[in-house]
Amino acid sequence: MKIINLINSALIVACIAFLPAIVDAQAVNTNNSAEQINTDSSNVSYLQPFNIAFLAYKGAFKEQGIPSAGRLISEFQIGNVTAKDVVEAAIKAKKLPVQVLNDRGYVNAVESQFRSMIDGISQ
Repeated sequence: MKIINLINSALIVACIAFLPAIVDAQAVNTNNSAEQINTDSSNVSYLQPFNIAFLAYKGAFKEQGIPSAGRLISEFQIGNVTAKDVVEAAIKAKKLPVQVLNDRGYVNAVESQFRSMIDGISQ
């Protein structure tokens, strides 16, 4: 139990360290070729996959049924919560446009962010 508390504390500290950058990075414009995400409209801008994963971890999608913090990671590991579930929750919370759900690259990038969180815990 102590190791879980230590891991959760480390994750919280790491998340707090990234918070200023996340607040400053409100949205990504799809016209920027370095961070381009496939969409039907070139004028659409929305949060990056990292931001969506971070918001989920911090509990921003609890009303949409997505758990937060360590429970989110555990549920993701056993397959009860998927990246698609998180993207759907972000759409319901009006953090993403509906067309993002059809962007497999975006959903995969959200999944990659969760895998990175898990890898960070494992090390």
